[in-house]
Amino acid sequence: MATYEDFKKLEFKIARIKEVNDHPNADRLYVIVVEVGDKTKQIIAGIKPSYKKEDLIGREVVLVDNLDPAMLRGVESQGMILAASDEKGHSVVMPDREVTLGSIVK
Repeated sequence: MATYEDFKKLEFKIARIKEVNDHPNADRLYVIVVEVGDKTKQIIAGIKPSYKKEDLIGREVVLVDNLDPAMLRGVESQGMILAASDEKGHSVVMPDREVTLGSIVK
């Protein structure tokens, strides 16, 4: 079981999706470029079956910002976009109003 101290180690921030591309080596993954405050990051996300590219661009999402980079099917991911999943697919976690990019989610 995770402790509150474990949870506090994660940095959740608001990011805006700037670009969405197909992953070159996976049918269900997108390569997503997000803006987080004054920096950009590349995220690999398995949400392709649930979202069209054009429906994601410009959306604000919740990002786990301080994960170690990971190689997913040969492409580096520099964080994680939070999403729920059920039998209907994925639902990306998004704020219900515009929030300053880089804002901390707690």
